[in-house]
Amino acid sequence: MKSGKGSAGKLEEAILGGGCFWCLEAVYSHTKGVKEVLSGYSGGTMNDPSYEQVSGGRTGHVEVVKVVFDPVEIAYDDIIHIFFSIHDPTTLNRQGNDIGPQYRSAIFATSDEQLAKAKSIKKDLEDEKIFGGPIVTEILPLDKFFVAEKYHQQYYRNNPEQAYCQIIIAPKLAKFREKYRKFYT
Repeated sequence: MKSGKGSAGKLEEAILGGGCFWCLEAVYSHTKGVKEVLSGYSGGTMNDPSYEQVSGGRTGHVEVVKVVFDPVEIAYDDIIHIFFSIHDPTTLNRQGNDIGPQYRSAIFATSDEQLAKAKSIKKDLEDEKIFGGPIVTEILPLDKFFVAEKYHQQYYRNNPEQAYCQIIIAPKLAKFREKYRKFYT
């Protein structure tokens, strides 16, 4: 992530879940205006869950990323449009081979304004019938965000030759680069 010279904006956060957090983290780590991306967990019932607990699918948590961005450089609306384009928001509790409630599509809004914007974008996408089915993305107020273990942070950057990175993440990153060239860094 690059720092924006001359940036005067107060940083904001978006909390997003759309399958494995490694995929979302890789895309947003290459997004103009994004200052930091952290993998973590939200939406569950226990405090400070571990990856093993969340991956068991019984805590109610979603694998998410916290995207810290400068709204002067990139709008929340753009963050959400990118989100909807890099995963399948029509599959319940699943993204590709990642199956379970921890992989569900979810937006955890950090303000009433974000909540309203996310719901409006979702409705617009539903009205446009862009996807082959109904959008099942949950849009909820953020309760808590828990940072995932260190080895999950910047996974793609640190493990580019790993099979999952090559087969799953690299194509998502290429799709993002093609569709959102003006935001790619």
